[in-house]
Amino acid sequence: MRIGEIAALVGVTSRAIRHYHHIGLLPEPGRRANGYRVYSVREAVVLARIRRLTELGLGLDEVRDVLADEAGRELIEVIVELDADLARQEDEIRERRRRLARLLDGPVSAEGPVSPELAELLGAVPATGSPAAAKDREHLALLDLAGGGGEVYAVLRPLAEDPAVPALYERLDALATAAEDDPRIALLAADLAAAVPDEVLAAIPSDGPVMPGIAEVLLADYAPAQAEVVRRVMAVLTTRTAELRAG
Repeated sequence: MRIGEIAALVGVTSRAIRHYHHIGLLPEPGRRANGYRVYSVREAVVLARIRRLTELGLGLDEVRDVLADEAGRELIEVIVELDADLARQEDEIRERRRRLARLLDGPVSAEGPVSPELAELLGAVPATGSPAAAKDREHLALLDLAGGGGEVYAVLRPLAEDPAVPALYERLDALATAAEDDPRIALLAADLAAAVPDEVLAAIPSDGPVMPGIAEVLLADYAPAQAEVVRRVMAVLTTRTAELRAG
């Protein structure tokens, strides 16, 4: 194969391949009499591996270390691993498309298309102008899009209808411009955590959030004092969840 052919096969650019040659990440293959490089299946597999590792977020130095560790492996082993990895990606894409189709076929709320279960939950929440309440709705929609929350929605219904909850949202709204050491933070965090029933914690999957980094995303959406409240609530609920599972 010529460089353009292997680039098209693997899904990278010829420029990227030349860069990998330049930094020694991909050894240069032999050349024909006319000076053109000739690439084999082995180079294609290594190049596909480089692409996959960089897509996973590894830097080129880290990719180099991984490839060095695999240098003694048989070519067939690497090909089988790549094939299995592609199969996993295909499964993930099919699952994402299934979720999107379900959302598109479902009800539409202010947050966009949502599952019927979430639509039912949001419909039970009293109307409010609270910015914090609006954020909660957006966060639930994000969870819904990621494919989680099904069992949690049902047990959240009593909490959504709790007449004490709007006042908790108002207290959180009041911290929008407060300092991170505001004395109201500790009390509000305790009251919010206490408002979450054990049934909600029991419905949370044992493997945690459905999306990596979901906690960081939620915290970044709040002002500093509000984020501190949410951080403390998460810590308390994590401890309570562990205690419930321990029996």
